[in-house]
Amino acid sequence: MSLTPVRGAATIEEVAARAGVSRSTVSRVVNGSTAVSPSALEAVQRAIDELQYVPNRAARSLASRQTRAIALVIPEDTDRFFGDPFFGSIVAGISQVIGESDYVMNMLIASDDASAKALGYLRGGSVDGAIVASHHTSDTFIDRLADTVPVVYGGRPARVRATDHYVDVDNVQGGRDATQYLIDRGHRRIATVAGPADMPAGIDRLQGFRDALAAAGLEPFAVEDGGFTEAEGASAMRRILASGDVPDAVFAASDLMARGAYTALRERGIEPGRDVAVMGFDDSSVATSLVPALTTIRQPSRDQGRQMARMLLDLLAGRAPSTTAILPTEIIERGSA
Repeated sequence: MSLTPVRGAATIEEVAARAGVSRSTVSRVVNGSTAVSPSALEAVQRAIDELQYVPNRAARSLASRQTRAIALVIPEDTDRFFGDPFFGSIVAGISQVIGESDYVMNMLIASDDASAKALGYLRGGSVDGAIVASHHTSDTFIDRLADTVPVVYGGRPARVRATDHYVDVDNVQGGRDATQYLIDRGHRRIATVAGPADMPAGIDRLQGFRDALAAAGLEPFAVEDGGFTEAEGASAMRRILASGDVPDAVFAASDLMARGAYTALRERGIEPGRDVAVMGFDDSSVATSLVPALTTIRQPSRDQGRQMARMLLDLLAGRAPSTTAILPTEIIERGSA
């Protein structure tokens, strides 16, 4: 790969000089090699950002879209990715649309320790654009990626910029509807196993929960972060029960966390659906696998994936899609609430 930049842009030698490293070290960073010390990696990335350096292949990719490849970036660890059915639905929707196009899809599971390597690969001109599914406030490498290739986000980005494109569901309304459903059935002592406070989906569903309670003149029974995982959802439910007091109902902001809540309730001899109403969010395969089956908020995850892919293909084709698509949620009634 030629690393000679486009005319008038910063050179690789200038990047090396600014970073205080050799030309070959810059080359390794740009190509995503891990054979670079953390201090050198940080210095090179800082120099690249300051000089706005773009390797030639990336520049050609942006101009002509010759790679015919896109990246699906999942900023999560492998346990979270393979353990949450939400991601499977998203990937299925994206794959359907990309499979009908001239593009191929590369998937990168980029947890924190892999973010530098992923960024080097993506900024090196290997793809024409990227879809980012899931986003934490700590994922700053995503912002740098968006300065290099067109990006579509799954879910509202943690820091929305005027040029950002994203597809999301109405998480605030979904959280509000879930809580109102419980209120309408006479529950007044309502707790929530919330999503992470560093993810917009977690923040928004918690806001909807608080909004519905406030409108009814109620206070939360308890609020505990369940991390969008089954294990952390169980831990959150145990913390809610630790006082010895038991809520009337629980809104778990994901089906996986609801399954964890089932486990913690049964450890105390409390039966979900009979003794405590439980509401989830997702309507994933988890919801129908539980006994009693989980009353939940359905988000159209597969359709979200399809719309993300279409939005990115429109950007790559030079069309001007809407910057935002917000999909509705709906209540699915089963036996748990």
